[in-house]
Amino acid sequence: MARMTFKAGDEYALKLSRLATGSDEIAKKAIYQGAKIVADKIKANLQGVLSPEATGELVGSFGISKIDTDSNGDWNAKIGFDGYGSDGVANQLKARALESGTSRQPKRPFVRPAVSATKKQAQDEMARVIEEETKKIMGGN
Repeated sequence: MARMTFKAGDEYALKLSRLATGSDEIAKKAIYQGAKIVADKIKANLQGVLSPEATGELVGSFGISKIDTDSNGDWNAKIGFDGYGSDGVANQLKARALESGTSRQPKRPFVRPAVSATKKQAQDEMARVIEEETKKIMGGN
C-alpha cells in the first residue's frame, strides 16, 4: 500500500496562518472589485436611459454599500440607490419605475442588462484578486 507524508515546516505553517488571518480582508477586496465592475456598468446604462432633462439626483444616489456579513456568515455588498429626490420620492422607487415601467411609462431596463453583461467579468476579477492576494501572502510566483 502506498503512503505519502507531507511535513510542513514552520515557515509554511506561518504562511497558512497569515492567509487564514487575512482571508476576511481578501474577501472584502475581491467582492468590492467585482461589485465595482457591475456598478460601473449599471451607472453607464442608467445614464443612457435618463432623459436629457434629468437632474442627476438618481445617478448621484447610486452606489455600493459597506461590505458586511449576512446571518450565514457570507460576505455581501449591495449595489443600489439611497435617499430621496428633491421631489420627496425615494430614489429606489424611481429606479424601479425605470427598470420595470409603470402604467404610464414603458420599462427602460438598465440593471438586468448590466448584471447579465458583467457577471462573468466580475467573477473573473474577484478570482484574480483572491489569487493575487494569496500569492502575496504565500510568496508564490
